Amino acid sequence: MSLLLSVAFICHLLAILTTLGFGLTYLLRRQFMPYHGVALKREWDAMPTAFQILVLALMRAVAAGALATALLSTVILLISFRAGEVWAFWTLPASALVLAGGALYAMRLVATNTPARPPYAPIMIAAALVMIGLVLSLCGRLAAA
Repeated sequence: MSLLLSVAFICHLLAILTTLGFGLTYLLRRQFMPYHGVALKREWDAMPTAFQILVLALMRAVAAGALATALLSTVILLISFRAGEVWAFWTLPASALVLAGGALYAMRLVATNTPARPPYAPIMIAAALVMIGLVLSLCGRLAAA
């Protein structure tokens, strides 16, 4: 693998690790995120049990999407990307950006309609990493041709 492709690989791997961390955080939490409490202007314990179950179910659904994206991206990165298959250069950022776009849209809804400030940074960093990975992988392919 060329230097450009190796750096692209690292960018994608870091984005995958960020996605994995996001997914595990939402999967393992026993209550909503701190910014959720700010948005609702209530503590977790003040919420009705049915509301708690609904929020945790939605968090688990988001976690499942993030973990599935991380798993599939890892397989693509380790097999197809390393083999130099061009479709993998495009698929890795496409899948990551779909997840990031949905998460950023949801966070923006919360931020514009409540006093909460969701943590945009990890998602923006992961999105930037996959875009850098895309550019570097395409440049690496051009340089090898």
